[in-house]
Amino acid sequence: MVKRAMGAVKAAAPAESDEVFELAAEVFRVMSAPMRLKIISALCNGEKNVTQLLEEIDTTQPNMSQHLNTLYQAGVLAKRREGVQIYYRINNDRVVTLCRAVCTQIAIESDLQ
Repeated sequence: MVKRAMGAVKAAAPAESDEVFELAAEVFRVMSAPMRLKIISALCNGEKNVTQLLEEIDTTQPNMSQHLNTLYQAGVLAKRREGVQIYYRINNDRVVTLCRAVCTQIAIESDLQ
């Protein structure tokens, strides 16, 4: 899924490039929700549990959990359990790099206009 798409960098034959584009589209689909971008941003400085994320991001616990699960299933996040708490962390730094590049560019262009 996301892991494979972000790792496919080499020049590819036409049939292989179709797969690369499909995988890249999957990365963008996973990152297409503003809530997921906020979660990625919140986790850039280290792992957090759901309670900590909810303190930073204004949403409901069920909505947060749904987006965390989507990011986890896509391989963007990893998780670990400590007692009753589940801690999430970034598992795919390439997605973070892509997220930062796009958001930074949009912020720069917004400031110029």
